[in-house]
Amino acid sequence: MNLANATALVTGTNRGLGHALATELVRRGAKVYATARRPELIDVAGVQVLRLDITDQESVDAAAAVADDVDVVINNAAFTGGGNLVTGELDAIRAVMDSNYYGTLRVIRAFAPILARNGGGAILNVLSAAAWNTVDGNTAYAAAKSAEWGLTNGVRVELAGQGTLVSALVPGLIATQTLLDYAEQAGMELPESLLNQPTELARIALDGLEAGDLEILDDLSRQSKAGLAGPPQALAL
Repeated sequence: MNLANATALVTGTNRGLGHALATELVRRGAKVYATARRPELIDVAGVQVLRLDITDQESVDAAAAVADDVDVVINNAAFTGGGNLVTGELDAIRAVMDSNYYGTLRVIRAFAPILARNGGGAILNVLSAAAWNTVDGNTAYAAAKSAEWGLTNGVRVELAGQGTLVSALVPGLIATQTLLDYAEQAGMELPESLLNQPTELARIALDGLEAGDLEILDDLSRQSKAGLAGPPQALAL
């Protein structure tokens, strides 16, 4: 699809990859609804700012009522701090699942009829290589991303009949402040060669969406998916 003529809604645009995606969409000539739970933090030039909390159904419905001309939905917003499944706080584990799985599903359910009315369009879900290789220290997040991968595959089948492309961006590591802070707290050293800069990843993601790719991968996520043919293993950095 040609994003120069698209109208896109992006969740979680106040920082990181969401900010980069909204910025790149504007650069390519798209109309962009930039959304976040705290819209006052959005500083992307040339966008229409909307409040959207993907964990709140009323907030999702209100955004869909305004952005009824969209033909691209990018599900980027996600809570990442679930911790480990056995020893972590259950409320945090629920929050990471509610955000990544149910939040993404809320947005898709609200916007699928809009996409159908507007010719089909596309959905891009931002996943993680952790969906295929868990991460000790944050296995809850990995499990939530595994669930979101299954959601993405299921929705792709369900929406094929209305002509909606459902694609997944599956990066290994993104050099966001959230990840860098987590690595510092955990005493981890992240290989510079494996870190995706948000601006470059946004370009790769939108190139893939325009090409109609079903999954958009980097080197680390390609290795992770290939590893599914063997025994389960944790992500090795």
